[in-house]
Amino acid sequence: MAYTDTATLPEPIAEAVQALPGLVLLEFGTDWCPHCLGAQDAIRKVLAPRDDIQHIKVEDGPGRRLGRLFRVKLWPTLVLLQDGQEIRRTVRPQGAQAEAAVRMVVEAA
Repeated sequence: MAYTDTATLPEPIAEAVQALPGLVLLEFGTDWCPHCLGAQDAIRKVLAPRDDIQHIKVEDGPGRRLGRLFRVKLWPTLVLLQDGQEIRRTVRPQGAQAEAAVRMVVEAA
């Protein structure tokens, strides 16, 4: 299954992320953010049938370079990469629309 429950530590290096082949969903946020926690069911459900997408949780915050590179301002921010290039994103999927917002990003591929 593509979904992962924990953040990748240490923080992934931008060059390494951009060198990953195929589809990669970067999820920027924290494990204490209520918006991030609220989006987990939708992310898990949408990614469950998608073994072709690698899911990487990135703990974001002050001084975190990868979040700044991707201009993350709100959590969670989901960025879908294909061969290292951003093809779609969604910011703070919430409530009843969370699953649809995540699905729109993932199904862009």
